[in-house]
Amino acid sequence: MKKTFILLFALCSVLAVNAQKDKREEGIKLGIKGGLNVANLMGDAKDVAIRTSIHAGLVAEVIVNDKFSIQPELLYSGQGASVTSDGGGRLKIDYITLPVLAKFPIAKSLSLEAGPQIGFLVSGKYKTNDSNEKIEDIKTIDFGLDAGLEYELNNGVFFQARYNLGLSDLGYLGDNNRASNAVIQFSIGKLF
Repeated sequence: MKKTFILLFALCSVLAVNAQKDKREEGIKLGIKGGLNVANLMGDAKDVAIRTSIHAGLVAEVIVNDKFSIQPELLYSGQGASVTSDGGGRLKIDYITLPVLAKFPIAKSLSLEAGPQIGFLVSGKYKTNDSNEKIEDIKTIDFGLDAGLEYELNNGVFFQARYNLGLSDLGYLGDNNRASNAVIQFSIGKLF
């Protein structure tokens, strides 16, 4: 039984390694990433400051040719802002985001990336020391544009700096006021 298990494990390992080699030869890389979000709100939102949070998720790179690739991602992203008035608090607006970026190499290991992003609301809360209230009337879909730089090492480890400009009105400030997301992301990840 033990020999069968070891043989089966070895066979699965060899198949997994070959499958990864085939994907790289086809021009598809899969990976993971995570990092720091520095978020705020733009527009008519008053008395707000940055909120730091995290993002984490999956990344793929579809290599079209030597000068262009497409990079879809699926991320959890903590966004919102800190409130500086009325004793302070935090607007915790968290999303599942799907950026689809065009990636252009500009140097040996450095690439420029840009493209659209859609976010699906997971949670919207206003948190203070005394309460944790759900934000009513917040829109559940957020559109944005991303732009940034990526530096990739030979072993597949990469570092990214990216800015997300929110294009959608979040809706919770009312009809006459607009607020949208603005997020700077610093990431580290690994492509396999």
